[in-house]
Amino acid sequence: MVLTHTTNHSYSHPFPTVTLAFFLRYYSPQLNPFSAHVLSTDTIASHVDPDTGRLHTTRLHLKRSRMPAAVVKLLPTSITGGGGDKSSFVLEESVVDINEGWMTTQSRNLNFTGVLSVTEQQHYSVTPPAQPGVEVSPLSPSLPRSMPTNTYVTTTFSYRSSLGSRKEKVAAESEDAPPRRFGSWVTGWGAKRIQGSIESIASNKTEDQLSKSRDGMRLVLERLRTNGVVATLRELRRREGKAMFDA
Repeated sequence: MVLTHTTNHSYSHPFPTVTLAFFLRYYSPQLNPFSAHVLSTDTIASHVDPDTGRLHTTRLHLKRSRMPAAVVKLLPTSITGGGGDKSSFVLEESVVDINEGWMTTQSRNLNFTGVLSVTEQQHYSVTPPAQPGVEVSPLSPSLPRSMPTNTYVTTTFSYRSSLGSRKEKVAAESEDAPPRRFGSWVTGWGAKRIQGSIESIASNKTEDQLSKSRDGMRLVLERLRTNGVVATLRELRRREGKAMFDA
């Protein structure tokens, strides 16, 4: 079973600025206070496809995360490791087509996947999402096009728990807990019931996560609009250099 949650949103900023803000959103807590939980960001690969002109980027984020209290209470400590802050790697893959005016992104957690796998997919575009019964006439290639002032985003979260499945049960029995203890616990609750509860708990936190993410993007966008790209980056680097010498 996979539980999904989809929302639509728009930013009153042109597409190139929004894509830049996406890549800068974890640059520094000074730029985005809502990114304080991001411990590090590394670019694994980045290239421009010579045929399509599209930018392909893969990044790895290390985030400080806290498993929902309801999940900690629901599962044995041998599975969750108890409450408190933990670190989790998140793999982010993105494709940007600046000419056609769209960007797709996908982020997924690499840790705690036995308990819950979360995938976030986003589609950024200069055109609003298609609506049933509404046709959007394409622009004629012969007409000059001005850059739209709005960028539209469709975000889909997918939650999937495989806890209690045969594969996860074997792994847990061989590493985390005695077979009979884990097996009897799963049998008592029922794997489907456990998975559904975990997915529902995580999904209920989606609105709060999206709200903070959008607030962070807005702060970055306003900073870029007010100070400009070059001035903003120079100021951040100046602060980072001063902090390094002060330390």
